[in-house]
Amino acid sequence: MKTYIAFLRGINVSGKHKIPMAELRELCDGLKFEEVKTYIQSGNVVFKSELQNTSELEALIAKAIFKSFGFEVPVIVKTTSQLRDVLNDNPFESEDEIIRKQVYFVLLNEVPKVDELTTFKVQSYENEEFSISDNCIYLKCKAGYGKARLNNNLIERKLKVLATTRNYRTMHKLLELSN
Repeated sequence: MKTYIAFLRGINVSGKHKIPMAELRELCDGLKFEEVKTYIQSGNVVFKSELQNTSELEALIAKAIFKSFGFEVPVIVKTTSQLRDVLNDNPFESEDEIIRKQVYFVLLNEVPKVDELTTFKVQSYENEEFSISDNCIYLKCKAGYGKARLNNNLIERKLKVLATTRNYRTMHKLLELSN
């Protein structure tokens, strides 16, 4: 069995796409996942599965959510080692940035196409810095994510990929729960 972390995009935000965490855990238990744990209401699930393909797991979870709750939810699944790599590659690791809650991770479901990346890399946004890896965009939002122009929706639109954003604390807590 391998440990995975599922990141659900856009649930329990502004009263839309409500999924109680107890029901999400039940749903995952019904998918034959083991040691299912959720973390906060924004849709983070740590679980073990015999399945080895993250794309299959994403589709399985998304289909089960649609069947149970009647709406589509994009799902990104990472292994513990993938999550650890994302955190280790974070270029914004100063104590000051972390204390001020300026560091965010935009997880991508696939590597963006070269043309979109090339165009995106030359963009700049006031009070915001970013760095790009294959499966994550690291954000430093000096004025906070709530005021950031470079947000999840913009990144998805510019790069034409599915993405979901989590803060520094959530990412580290999920790694802790997955170990």
